[in-house]
Amino acid sequence: MKRRLIALLSAAALLAACASPTPADYAAEKPVLDLKTYFNGPIEAHGLFTDRSGKVVRRFTVQMTGTWTGNQGVLDERFTYSDGKTERRVWRLTDEGGGRWSGRADDVVGTATGVAAGNALNWRYTLRLPVDGSVYEVQFDDWMYLMDERVMLNKAVMSKFGIFLGEVTLAFRKP
Repeated sequence: MKRRLIALLSAAALLAACASPTPADYAAEKPVLDLKTYFNGPIEAHGLFTDRSGKVVRRFTVQMTGTWTGNQGVLDERFTYSDGKTERRVWRLTDEGGGRWSGRADDVVGTATGVAAGNALNWRYTLRLPVDGSVYEVQFDDWMYLMDERVMLNKAVMSKFGIFLGEVTLAFRKP
């Protein structure tokens, strides 16, 4: 009996360690994130990519412009990397209601799905990522946290086949 209890408690501890936060965990947090308000007009971001060891392997800035018509939005992102390379991604966002969001971009496989609650948004999507002449499809678990009306922080975990590849960290700032 004692062995079964220990095995059960060990299994419960292991499952609890694997639990991830959900947007509902942030429902009471303020200020409340309204994507249509925050991603409207010009926004600037500074970011970096760290590999699985935590080493910074790429730094970048992003100039963005968001526009909205009803529940449809366009977020035009222009990346400039520390090595001088540039990239553009245009998101087409849809407010599905009830805190649910969807998004598409040319380098996103299928549709990104998001859930917002309180000051947080969790995006999940697969991105076609070019690396050294090859293109890999990698999964993003992307979290955004509104700090105040001008600043939002973003942390995204990147993985492939469930294997952790690295993290992207961004700080957004509205003028």
